[in-house]
Amino acid sequence: MATKLNDESISAWLDANPTWSRDGDAIRRTFAFEQFRDSIVFVNRLATLADEADHHPDIDIRYNKVHVGLSTHDVGGISDNDTAMAEQIDRATSH
Repeated sequence: MATKLNDESISAWLDANPTWSRDGDAIRRTFAFEQFRDSIVFVNRLATLADEADHHPDIDIRYNKVHVGLSTHDVGGISDNDTAMAEQIDRATSH
């Protein structure tokens, strides 16, 4: 079961992961790519990670930009599942 994080934990995580930001009860990041096709390849990679973790982000594709949002609806906010998924996404895009 996911654990909802308190404000201090979220702030500390964001300090350590400055490419992500808080938007209410979600953490968000925008990824930029050279072409639309690159955005789609990224989203397909993200879909595989999400299915493996059974934790699915909100995804908005705008040509060469992909906006990703993570929130755990079951706990009503940001959980350890969200930060773990964000870290997985970051590792997958750093290669």
